[in-house]
Amino acid sequence: MPQFKLLLCSLLLGCSSQIAMAQPQSPAQFFGFQSGDWHLRHDQIQMYFQQLAAGSDKARLEVIGHTHEHKPLLQLIVSAPENLARLEQIRQQHLAQLSAGTELSADIPLVIWLGYGVHGNESSGPNAAVRVAHHLLTSQDVEVQDWLKNAVILIQPSLNPDGHERFATWANMHKGKTAVADPQSREHSEPWPNGRPNHYWFDLNRDWLPLQHPESQARIAQFYKWRPEVVGDFHEMGPNSSYFFQPGIPSRTYPLTPARNQQLTAEIAKFHARAFDDQGKLYYTEESFDDFYVGKGSTYPDVNGSVGILFEQASSRGHLQDSINGPLSFATTIDNQFTTSLSTLRGALSQKKTLQNYQQAFFRESERLAADEAYKGYIIAEDRDASRLDALLSLLARHQIKAFALTEKWQHKGVTYQPGQAYYLPLQQAQYLLLKAAFSTETNFPDNTFYDVSAWTLPYAFNIEFARTGRSPAVAEHAWQATASVAVAPVAGAYAYAFDWADQQAPQLTQALLTQGLVLRAASKDFVAQTKQGERSFKAGAMVVAAGLQTQTDWFERLGRVLQQINLPVYAVTSGLTGQGQDLGSNGFVPVAKPNVLLVAGPDVNSTEAGEVWFNLEQLAGLSPSLIEPQRLSRVDLSRYSHIILPDGSYRGWGADEQQLLQQWARQGGVLWGHKGGAAWLSRAGLLKAKAWNPAEMATLVSDEGAAYGDKEKQAGKRRIAGAIYQTKLDLTHPLSFGLSRAELPVFKNGTFLLMPMQQAFTNVALYSDKPQLAGYTTAEYVDRIAEGAALVAHNLGQGRIIGMTDNPVFRGYFVGSSRLLINALYLGKMFSADSADDDGDDDAVE
Repeated sequence: MPQFKLLLCSLLLGCSSQIAMAQPQSPAQFFGFQSGDWHLRHDQIQMYFQQLAAGSDKARLEVIGHTHEHKPLLQLIVSAPENLARLEQIRQQHLAQLSAGTELSADIPLVIWLGYGVHGNESSGPNAAVRVAHHLLTSQDVEVQDWLKNAVILIQPSLNPDGHERFATWANMHKGKTAVADPQSREHSEPWPNGRPNHYWFDLNRDWLPLQHPESQARIAQFYKWRPEVVGDFHEMGPNSSYFFQPGIPSRTYPLTPARNQQLTAEIAKFHARAFDDQGKLYYTEESFDDFYVGKGSTYPDVNGSVGILFEQASSRGHLQDSINGPLSFATTIDNQFTTSLSTLRGALSQKKTLQNYQQAFFRESERLAADEAYKGYIIAEDRDASRLDALLSLLARHQIKAFALTEKWQHKGVTYQPGQAYYLPLQQAQYLLLKAAFSTETNFPDNTFYDVSAWTLPYAFNIEFARTGRSPAVAEHAWQATASVAVAPVAGAYAYAFDWADQQAPQLTQALLTQGLVLRAASKDFVAQTKQGERSFKAGAMVVAAGLQTQTDWFERLGRVLQQINLPVYAVTSGLTGQGQDLGSNGFVPVAKPNVLLVAGPDVNSTEAGEVWFNLEQLAGLSPSLIEPQRLSRVDLSRYSHIILPDGSYRGWGADEQQLLQQWARQGGVLWGHKGGAAWLSRAGLLKAKAWNPAEMATLVSDEGAAYGDKEKQAGKRRIAGAIYQTKLDLTHPLSFGLSRAELPVFKNGTFLLMPMQQAFTNVALYSDKPQLAGYTTAEYVDRIAEGAALVAHNLGQGRIIGMTDNPVFRGYFVGSSRLLINALYLGKMFSADSADDDGDDDAVE
């Protein structure tokens, strides 16, 4: 394989002049096997794309970012040589055409995005991307040459390299000489957490809006860099299906998506249909896969002036699998993705001028729609947690949504907004539709059956106050932009150093100081201290580093080094005698220990939610938990851990032994947290004294009386909470709520599990409000029951604590407001004491 050796020389030794003369090899020549014989790994795809780009003047390969595992994210730009020679000029002209009133230029190519493999175990897409790229660069067909002349094609072969690598390795390691089509064979049954998610077990196709991961951040940067007219989003589904392409179910299109968008999708769909008709292949459309959640790869483009198209190929998962349509080979799935990739190009370019006109008209129409709204924009504000407010502003900026700082005090509906703490987001901006979608609080829709969530309101997720306004405040001339903060060294010689707990970075700072061996105390009540900057008030939860408690001789230098990395205001306290509240030597300042966390993660646990906990602990607390499978619990030394977290899961393999083990561990001083399925198990086991409503009883709240058979799906939708946002009321005096300044806290609910309030005093940390539904759909019968429920309960068990939460506090990584409840459990989880009335040491084991 001389070409491969030359490429290896180029990669390892820099022999670029030699390889540049090579002509692109076909995939079969390069890899030594036919398409579909093996699952290509990400590194193989990378080397092949490098070979293509090196041997063609029609391609340019870019590394647009890296994954958590530092795998490169690739983008191959394919177009005619004369287009690549003036690529930046084309891009700038294309973006300029989006401005209203700019005349469209006939010689500006269409921008088409082909994205594959956002789910790592849907590998027909990445394997088809290799064939698509080779075909475009080597075909002498007149039609293909015309495509390259009239389009800039962005090929992202693997949007999730970490998951793709995990799956390809699994499929290949179980391949025999003869393909085994048995669906029950190990090849077709991936182990937990499987290859679908990324490194942290997140579904990256749900991350277009939250943008929590480097893969998504790199992807969105390219989306706005290029603003493609068409986005192809290639996926797989169950093996007993055929092939789906959009439009999806018409009634389940997001209401803000323009009708013209769906019409153009349908026009392009005719080209997919024609291609499959010619091959005699099965396919379908408009029967499944809604187009509702704007954080998905096929919907996000729709509210941004592009036409997003979802493709779903029946999956062989391995190399061959029996299905109701006969044996389905991996090679066939690749062929079909290759077919629709080309039909996307063919269909889009047949509508070139129409698509360009549509995209320009989209932004012009957005201006008109914004002007017709009954309000002018949104005001957002946060007075205690600058880091959390900046996190929301940073996310909005990644979406090109502009926010402007107030320049003077401003009142709206009885609330006074202060400069430095409030920002104005006008509707009159290019991102009007996305802004409106991101701030939506709708609770009812034309079709209330959802494939994914029905709510995602960003300020609720960040627990940031927001309001619509019909007036425009005085604001800065330029929109908010992230600025580098300047670290301030601590003032030497102080009696103690204190920092507020409200800021989102406070737990990270606490963890870093504990890791450096510093001794910390947490305030159980508010106090006022004299600092070198003057008298200052501190709220309960504030952390204090008292000089007299430190055991490290260089502790002050360590404090300074940490503050260089985590820039949070730290105040030099001059005396242990406080002006108000407890003095610094009081027992009301509670020792803070460095948490050592066990996160139960493995079979019988929801991998997505376990990954969300793992990710959030690292992002918001700066600590990495030990990951232990539930099956191993009885074989590990639990005394190593201060906290055990049970995320959502069935825990069906646990029984009396695990109940007794965890009970003994908690009684000896451990903090045991469970949410959703984890809380349900704790309740069943008698460890959490809160009872839960029976899910079957919840389902009976929705009556089927009088419903026709055709209403079956609608009725099932009513019994399901696909994803909505609810309001809770916090006990702000409880340590688990320290740092949160408002009693109202939004939480995300995507299940019907519900805890009952406890009768014992001081145990109900958060209850749902009497009218809890904030955004997203839930049937009225459920809303009334949820209003009677508990969101967070906590009580003692021996020397330890048991904490249960109805919902997932860290949903998709971006619900950082409710995440604080979990983070508080790590550092303040032993600060409270609420004895359970029936804590008599005689807990019954689970059956």
